[in-house]
Formats: sequence, C-alpha cells, structure tokens
Amino acid sequence: MNYTELEARVREKRSFLCVGLDTDEEKIPRHLAVEEDPTFAFNRAIVESTAPFAVAYKLNTAFYECRGAAGWRSMQRTVEYIKENHPDLFVIADAKRGDIGNTAGMYARAFLEEMPFDAITVAPYMGEDSVIPFTRHAGKWVILLALTSNRGASDFQFMEERGEMLYERVLRRSSRWGDAGNMMYVAGATKAGMLAGIRAIVPDHFLLVPGVGAQGGSLEEVARHGMNDHCGLLVNSSRGIIFADATRDFARGAMQEARALQREMEALLAAYPFTGQET
Repeated sequence: MNYTELEARVREKRSFLCVGLDTDEEKIPRHLAVEEDPTFAFNRAIVESTAPFAVAYKLNTAFYECRGAAGWRSMQRTVEYIKENHPDLFVIADAKRGDIGNTAGMYARAFLEEMPFDAITVAPYMGEDSVIPFTRHAGKWVILLALTSNRGASDFQFMEERGEMLYERVLRRSSRWGDAGNMMYVAGATKAGMLAGIRAIVPDHFLLVPGVGAQGGSLEEVARHGMNDHCGLLVNSSRGIIFADATRDFARGAMQEARALQREMEALLAAYPFTGQET
C-alpha cells in the first residue's frame, strides 16, 4: 500500500484508527479455549467487528513469538486473514527489530516477504546499515522508533548535544535513508505536545502514535499537534479496544470502542481538515 492509497483509506473511512492486536491468551474470553487456535479465533472476531472503523492493524509480535511455533502460526493466520478478507487495510508487524545489515535483511524477509505485512517497526540505534535492508522491499514500509511513550524513554531519547535531542537527531538523520513514501515514525501520544516539533523535522511522513486509550494519551492533542496536510497519522489503541469486554460479547465491546474512537476522529478531521489531493 503506497502513501496515496493509505491517505485515501483515511478519507474514505473518516478515520486514522489503528487497532493493536496485542493478544494475550491469558486475557481472552475463556469460552474460546475450545477453539483449535484460540488466539486466531479471538483476532478474527475482533477484526470483523472493528474493520469498518479502522484503517490499520498492528500486531505486537511479542504476544505471538512467546508461544513458539504455535504463536507464530497464529500471527501468520491473522495477517493472512486480514489481507484476504480486508485487503484495503494496512497491517503492521510491531517487531522492533534492529541488527546488522545481513541479519536485518533476514528479518525483512521474514515479515515483509514470508508474511504479507505492509510495514515493520525498526529500532534505529545501530544506524543506517541496520535500517536500509527494510527499505528495499517495494510497496513496504519501515516504521522507525523516534519518540516512544514508555516511562524509560527519557533515559536516552532526550539526551541533548549542541541544542539537539537524540530523538531529533534520529529523525533528521534517518529521513535521508527513505522518504515519506516508505518510512514512518513512532511518536508517542503521551508526549503529544512534542509532535509539533517532530512535524517541523518530518512534515510529510506518517506518524504511528501509540499511547491513546489505556496509556492515557489525548487524541485531540495528537490531532492538533501532529496532523499534516495529508492527515499523516495512524493512532493506535490496543487494550482499550480488544479487551473492552471479557464476556462472550467481547467482539461487540471492541466494536463499540472502535466506533467511538472513529467518531471522535471524524470530528477531528473536520476540525483540522487535511488538504492533500484526493485520489
């Protein structure tokens, strides 16, 4: 999916919602335990109930990899299901990979060739040669960690040298490795006031914004500070949607939460209209 197509999905659905499928088997409704693959059964129901309101899904791979081969299979089945049944949706592997060039190339193959993910999150700490292999897959995206929403983000990301913070250096340097058509950045919603500064450095790129919902980030602040002329936002909510209801009616609970966020996003898109050309 290219930039124009992703922007078109935002326009069509009046939404920039990304649903995080961080599926912890210990938290899914107990009645699904009789299923051959409870994780996949849960994910399929969540996708079917929330797809009308979302433009993207993000699978945090840790929740699948921790279960070994069975978890990997659940992840692959989920991605393939989304792509087969909802091909207009953007699917992200939240894998946070980052290693030397030849190893990075293998990670890229695993997630962008062997499985039909549209994008993968990548850690920039090891520099250019650890990121470039992910950019060599046509039609795929790298989502680089820039300003994260976790408590420990301040340990390194705000280190300053010559008036420039480390996350700002990451943005400036890495913007040479790709472009707005194949690179996004993670920017946490709990630091929404800093999005304006990020926009000054990368005005055209999409930003993947976690931290709305269970982590307490403000959707209105994210839109006010982070939206660009093409919207340029994918705002993720995971636990707040998928675990909204622990009963047999869990899919309906997820639908209600996703619909509420979509309606709020629709209002924000009207309040902060983006002016990019329609396709």
